[in-house]
Amino acid sequence: MITLAATETFALIVGLLTLTPGLDTALILRTAALGHRRRAWGVVLGIQSGTLVWGTLTSLGVTALLTASHLAYEAVRWCGAAYLVGMGGRLLWATWHHSANESPRTAGAADTTGTRTGRETEAVKGISDTLLGGWRQGIMTNLLNPKMGAFYVAVLPQFIPTGAPHLALGVLLAGVHILLAVVWSCALIACAHVLRDRLQRPSARRCLDRITGTVIAAFGVRLALGQ
Repeated sequence: MITLAATETFALIVGLLTLTPGLDTALILRTAALGHRRRAWGVVLGIQSGTLVWGTLTSLGVTALLTASHLAYEAVRWCGAAYLVGMGGRLLWATWHHSANESPRTAGAADTTGTRTGRETEAVKGISDTLLGGWRQGIMTNLLNPKMGAFYVAVLPQFIPTGAPHLALGVLLAGVHILLAVVWSCALIACAHVLRDRLQRPSARRCLDRITGTVIAAFGVRLALGQ
């Protein structure tokens, strides 16, 4: 069986990975900051569902095929890059398009009164505050990142002793990763909730969407370039 020391070492590795600002952090913060708490938790559950899938597939040896097959890895990489660039591009286009069509008088009134809420803005973009919608976004983002599979292939087998039940221990270690990630997500959502009132102004929401869209698109470009 796996030792306590090995579990602690694995927790340290995935804990540092979780704390590193990245795509997951940007998605959760942006969704929660706009007041979409159900969708934010859906994103969290989706991301962690993807983590559980990667952990399970790695324990069964399936993800080793992904890293061994250049064609399979490239297919997932390009699909993930296209998905992320498309997501980031849509956010950026929506903010610039809305800003261009908004008259100075309307913008001034919106900034001073704050009559338009984040929920209304998201409705214009066709995004609803639903748990299922967030879950789909989270799991797609996670599963279309082949580097998650590569990470698990490189790290997880080192913590499973020879002759031990790979599936059970693999899922257990993935559970440790998920637990740490959920705790960190709780902190992110709580922080975003505190800042929510400051983001009710349309100009602040557009700024947040531009930052998030740029981060997501940049991750997509980096993935496409293989960096």
